[in-house]
Amino acid sequence: MSELNRRMGLFHLTMYGVGLILGAGIYVLIGEASGFAGDAVWIAFVLGSIVALFAGLSYAELSSIFPKAAAEYIFVKNAFKNNFFAFIIGWLTVITSMITAATVALGFGGYFSEFLNIPIVISAIILIGILSIVNFVGIRESSWTNTVFTIIEATGLILIIMIGFTISDPEPVNYFESPTGFTGIIIAFVLIFFAFIGFEDMANVAEEVRNPKKVIPKAIILSVIISGLIYVLVSLAVVRVINWQDLSLSAAPLADVAERGLGIQGHIIFSGIALFAITNTVLITLVAGARMIYGMARDKSFPNFLTKIHSKTKTPWIAVITIMVVAISFSFIGDIVIIANITVFAVVITFGAINLSVIVLRYTEPDIERKFRIPINIGKFPVLPIFGLGISVYMSLQFEIEVILVGFGIIAAGSIYYIIFNKKITRQKNKN
Repeated sequence: MSELNRRMGLFHLTMYGVGLILGAGIYVLIGEASGFAGDAVWIAFVLGSIVALFAGLSYAELSSIFPKAAAEYIFVKNAFKNNFFAFIIGWLTVITSMITAATVALGFGGYFSEFLNIPIVISAIILIGILSIVNFVGIRESSWTNTVFTIIEATGLILIIMIGFTISDPEPVNYFESPTGFTGIIIAFVLIFFAFIGFEDMANVAEEVRNPKKVIPKAIILSVIISGLIYVLVSLAVVRVINWQDLSLSAAPLADVAERGLGIQGHIIFSGIALFAITNTVLITLVAGARMIYGMARDKSFPNFLTKIHSKTKTPWIAVITIMVVAISFSFIGDIVIIANITVFAVVITFGAINLSVIVLRYTEPDIERKFRIPINIGKFPVLPIFGLGISVYMSLQFEIEVILVGFGIIAAGSIYYIIFNKKITRQKNKN
């Protein structure tokens, strides 16, 4: 039995997933992506939706088998029976959660400065602190907060879609025109994939979900499809209002679209909605990151004190504090595009491992109960995960060398920690 409270059903978990995906990425990166893909930026979002769905199906099958906190770590460990490989995947997930929370919190500071003249870093630190308290108080409170914020941010994006299809730029839009051809669309796709990541964290709250083996697969697939449709419609709408050249130069592209449709009040309203969206991303990243730390500590990959559950709130409170402190320290890092690429690089590696885990488990554990099975199979072999694996490998080769080096630096740091921590554990066992 889980020591955590099972409070989430299909609705809350789906809203949690949509909230994870419809986060800060679309608000900031659609302008950058338009600079590469032009009016064809919607194709980049279609590609992102397909890749996210492939990965989502793999997560759905694995979650129906192993509904545990520290999901990626558990999936890889059971598939490959290799503690080191599982640890590195878990390590990547934890570190990127911390970096993402910090970076997105800085984005909050940028928008918040339009309302109050508070330094961006101070705003980011305050936000992380407040949301860590919500994280500590309980999963029900966190999920309700997320649900309300998700409805607000989805409403904002629907508003952009409505503006886009009722107000058009005088110049006609050629939805297949890209300034640098298909290469630009691929670059945009790799960049905007940051806007899709997050659904994988749904698996990390498995121990707080009722009937997780059935609910988690449904919620993952629903959240990816809903978010993908909204993203594609938004990307079709924005280039009808503002040409892609101007979008690419904007720090707040969607707010500019709202201003074009509703006047200055539209910009203010949408900046407020963006604050909710960004806040939501930080909250659920902190929630999922804390559960990942808790699950890995329970499996003795992190120090045991990180497994402590608070007697009243039933939350992993030391893990909550740990991710808060580290995220605050990361908040002194700046450029969201660089951090987005580093995060996507780490997530792409993780997705590759998850797709491969589905394939391996089909052969090593063919008789294990699967409440959900990925469709399209040749005998035991699942076809879609091999496409997901291939795309992950391709995407990992599309990043700039600096991003790849930072990614491998994170992996190297995790490897060093693993060696040192395991030597310590071995010495303790020998003493006993």
